[in-house]
Amino acid sequence: MLSSLPFNKKLLNQPKNPQWIVFCDFDETYYSHEMTEEQREDVKRLEAFVAEKSEAGQLLLGWVTGSSLDSVTSKMEKGGFHQFPHFIASNLGTEIVYTSDVHFGQPDAEWMKRLDAQGFSDEKIEDILETVREKGISLRPQTQLGSSGYKKNFYYQEQDERTDLHHLSFIQTLAKERGVAVNINKCNPLAGDPADCYDVDFLPVGTGKDEIVRFMLNQYDLSKDQGFAFGDSGNDLRMLQSVTHGFLVQNATGEAKRHHHQICHHGYAKGIYETLKTVMYKHEEAHS
Repeated sequence: MLSSLPFNKKLLNQPKNPQWIVFCDFDETYYSHEMTEEQREDVKRLEAFVAEKSEAGQLLLGWVTGSSLDSVTSKMEKGGFHQFPHFIASNLGTEIVYTSDVHFGQPDAEWMKRLDAQGFSDEKIEDILETVREKGISLRPQTQLGSSGYKKNFYYQEQDERTDLHHLSFIQTLAKERGVAVNINKCNPLAGDPADCYDVDFLPVGTGKDEIVRFMLNQYDLSKDQGFAFGDSGNDLRMLQSVTHGFLVQNATGEAKRHHHQICHHGYAKGIYETLKTVMYKHEEAHS
């Protein structure tokens, strides 16, 4: 997947038995689309902290994102990032690639096996779309994030509350009947989505951001208490609820803040850095 580095970036040390694992959404959480000078400095500070804790064998950090791998690497370049995380779970957590020094570019074989076992196919999705169309419901294919083999994205244009509720629950029920997972949430225009739309993403069952968290905790034999997660929108909430230290960054959407009350004091990388530092320091104090 990432056979050669597209650009010169630092690779992190891969801790064998980390004490902590951090899951970060990428767009509008770790990466700000406007990326001011101050925000670049915040990213640099966070990168240095992650590198230091990683070198000490204490911490693993990964991005769990709806974007494709190509989209993430081009944004890293645009944002002036200096290092890769330990892993990237892209396409809404349907793919996991390791990006630390030892395993750079290697997909997680265990996870791939799990995906293939689900029998997710274009035909299955086409079948769902046809039934949805017969119901007079319109789903528009998304091009911006690019669908992958294991994720098909669409936009649903808002109408009125009652119609939306009826249409979206029909889609949810139908997907369940056909053995496909569906992720539906309000779009975030800041991340390049249209306003007044819902994201409708079809995925294999047993995948998605929260499943990535459970899988990785299990891989490293870590408890929920040793996990951090950071996000900014509705599609991050299940991920945040899968660990003890699940935080929305301060710049999160109003919809997300209504449903989740653990919120960083700052936005973007600054919020992530300050929260990690505070919680880890308190933990060290209590156990010293």
